[in-house]
Amino acid sequence: MKYPIVLNVVPQEDYSVVVTFETGETKKFNVKPYICGDWFGQLKDVSVFNTVRPCGNTIEWADGQDIAPHELYELSVAI
Repeated sequence: MKYPIVLNVVPQEDYSVVVTFETGETKKFNVKPYICGDWFGQLKDVSVFNTVRPCGNTIEWADGQDIAPHELYELSVAI
Protein backbone atom coordinates (compact mmCIF):
# COMPACT_ATOMS: atom_id res chain seq x y z
CA MET A 1 0.00 0.00 0.00
CA LYS A 2 1.20 3.49 -0.80
CA TYR A 3 0.66 5.86 2.11
CA PRO A 4 -0.41 9.49 1.63
CA ILE A 5 2.03 12.38 1.80
CA VAL A 6 2.18 14.31 5.08
CA LEU A 7 1.41 17.98 4.50
CA ASN A 8 1.68 19.24 8.07
CA VAL A 9 2.59 18.00 11.54
CA VAL A 10 2.02 19.80 14.84
CA PRO A 11 3.65 18.54 18.06
CA GLN A 12 1.38 18.33 21.11
CA GLU A 13 2.24 18.67 24.80
CA ASP A 14 1.35 15.02 25.50
CA TYR A 15 4.06 13.68 23.12
CA SER A 16 1.62 13.11 20.32
CA VAL A 17 1.48 14.80 16.94
CA VAL A 18 -1.42 16.00 14.82
CA VAL A 19 -0.78 15.07 11.22
CA THR A 20 -2.53 16.36 8.11
CA PHE A 21 -2.30 14.14 5.05
CA GLU A 22 -2.74 15.00 1.37
CA THR A 23 -6.05 13.12 1.49
CA GLY A 24 -7.47 15.86 3.72
CA GLU A 25 -7.43 13.56 6.75
CA THR A 26 -6.23 14.91 10.08
CA LYS A 27 -5.08 12.29 12.55
CA LYS A 28 -3.41 12.15 15.94
CA PHE A 29 -0.44 9.82 16.51
CA ASN A 30 0.86 8.95 19.98
CA VAL A 31 4.67 9.06 19.93
CA LYS A 32 5.06 8.38 23.67
CA PRO A 33 5.44 4.56 23.37
CA TYR A 34 8.41 5.10 21.03
CA ILE A 35 10.29 7.43 23.39
CA CYS A 36 12.79 5.04 24.94
CA GLY A 37 16.40 4.01 24.51
CA ASP A 38 19.25 6.22 23.40
CA TRP A 39 17.94 7.12 19.94
CA PHE A 40 14.22 7.77 20.40
CA GLY A 41 14.76 8.69 24.07
CA GLN A 42 16.14 12.03 22.85
CA LEU A 43 12.56 12.98 21.97
CA LYS A 44 11.77 13.23 25.68
CA ASP A 45 13.44 16.65 25.50
CA VAL A 46 10.58 18.92 24.42
CA SER A 47 12.89 21.15 22.40
CA VAL A 48 13.96 18.10 20.37
CA PHE A 49 10.41 16.73 20.12
CA ASN A 50 9.20 20.06 18.74
CA THR A 51 11.60 19.81 15.75
CA VAL A 52 9.24 17.32 14.08
CA ARG A 53 8.53 18.00 10.40
CA PRO A 54 6.87 16.31 7.41
CA CYS A 55 9.08 14.04 5.32
CA GLY A 56 7.28 12.53 2.35
CA ASN A 57 4.76 10.02 3.66
CA THR A 58 6.03 10.15 7.24
CA ILE A 59 7.45 12.53 9.84
CA GLU A 60 10.98 13.02 11.11
CA TRP A 61 12.87 14.92 13.76
CA ALA A 62 16.00 17.07 13.39
CA ASP A 63 18.33 14.28 14.55
CA GLY A 64 16.86 11.77 12.08
CA GLN A 65 14.37 9.82 14.16
CA ASP A 66 11.30 8.90 12.13
CA ILE A 67 8.17 6.79 12.22
CA ALA A 68 7.52 4.07 9.65
CA PRO A 69 4.86 5.33 7.20
CA HIS A 70 2.56 2.37 7.80
CA GLU A 71 2.67 2.88 11.57
CA LEU A 72 2.09 6.63 11.30
CA TYR A 73 -0.95 6.22 9.07
CA GLU A 74 -2.50 3.02 10.39
CA LEU A 75 -1.98 3.66 14.12
CA SER A 76 -3.14 7.29 14.01
CA VAL A 77 -6.62 8.16 15.19
CA ALA A 78 -8.89 10.41 13.15
CA ILE A 79 -9.77 13.65 14.91
